[in-house]
Amino acid sequence: MKMKKLLLLGGSRYLIPVIECAKKLGVYTITCDYLPDNIAHRYSDEYCNLSIVDKEAILKKAEELKIDGIMSFGTDPGVTTASYVAEKLGLPNTGPYESVSILQNKGLFRKFLTDYGFNTPVSKSYNSNEVEKAIKDFSPILFPLIVKPTDSAGSKGVSKVTDSNQLAEAINFALGCSLSGQFIIEQYLEQIGCSSDSECFSVDGELVFTSWSSQYFDHGASNPFTPTGFTWPSTITEEGIKELKAELARLIKLLNMGTTIYNVEARQTIDGKTYLMEVSPRGGGNRLAEMVRYSTGVDLIEESVKAALGLPVKKIKQVDPEDGWVELILHSSADGVFKGLEIQPEIENEIVEKDLWVKPGDYVESLTGANKSIGTLILKTKNKGQSRELLNCPEKYVRVITSPN
Repeated sequence: MKMKKLLLLGGSRYLIPVIECAKKLGVYTITCDYLPDNIAHRYSDEYCNLSIVDKEAILKKAEELKIDGIMSFGTDPGVTTASYVAEKLGLPNTGPYESVSILQNKGLFRKFLTDYGFNTPVSKSYNSNEVEKAIKDFSPILFPLIVKPTDSAGSKGVSKVTDSNQLAEAINFALGCSLSGQFIIEQYLEQIGCSSDSECFSVDGELVFTSWSSQYFDHGASNPFTPTGFTWPSTITEEGIKELKAELARLIKLLNMGTTIYNVEARQTIDGKTYLMEVSPRGGGNRLAEMVRYSTGVDLIEESVKAALGLPVKKIKQVDPEDGWVELILHSSADGVFKGLEIQPEIENEIVEKDLWVKPGDYVESLTGANKSIGTLILKTKNKGQSRELLNCPEKYVRVITSPN
């Protein structure tokens, strides 16, 4: 029997568990991006050096390699390319390319939500030559606002703007992180509790699994919009979760999506309304699918690999995450030389896994985006209160020690 080939777009460490799952299934793995030193390439069977946003180049290479499937897991820029190639070659796909393109572009996504009556913030997207128009449009609007690129991930290029004098700088910052030269301005939604960044799964367009986290941030970080921790379950109310599930299922149906994992960002606002902020047909960064496996026993990574290759997907049952699971995103508060990690004794026995990506003497940068994190700490705490305390005041328990250059 011919060994199946899976083309994986990207090379980040979030691909490593995908490669491991694929190899257990007897699948030949090929990683692809333009950064040959990326860590995932050490684990795959083959590497090709191409930009993952160059759809035609990836299509040509996929034809040459005679692949059986393609996916972009934990890597936002490759999602539309993977869908494009799958559609052109008649391979298993997360959903129609047009639908995936809507989900992957913040401006198109907000418009789709508005057109179909979903809760969504007031927003408008612009090109790089429309900066003055954007400032004119939004200067009279009630602040605060959020300005961000339409096509970036990892919270790069995001700013909260509290008055019109800050708009130009925020727009330029967003454009500096945009591949397409587009940005979006939207109403800031005041939330209650924590936002949620979660992994969900559909089979043949039917939503079969959801997980809803509580997402935490370091407000003193260089980029306070980059997540620095997660715990389960969510602080969103039971009624709010019910609404989010129903709206996510409706969205998946409207877009004619297929069998795929989704990274879903959601929040509940002070008026009780729930919002689907982002829905991307890929596994999320920050090891979220691995955290789902820890907290529920459901392996969405393996099922994603199967789906990408057209293999039968196991019947996935809804399992709610067990209380007390915590993921800390390790990061430095300043640029400098990494000296070590100091962990307080009271949490040592609760650590399930420590995954440190740097060693003493390495240069580290402050948290300007998710790509500047230096590792993860996974813990199983005794109760919900303890996990929230750990994430609200992580510096009491874990210190990343650095020194200036």
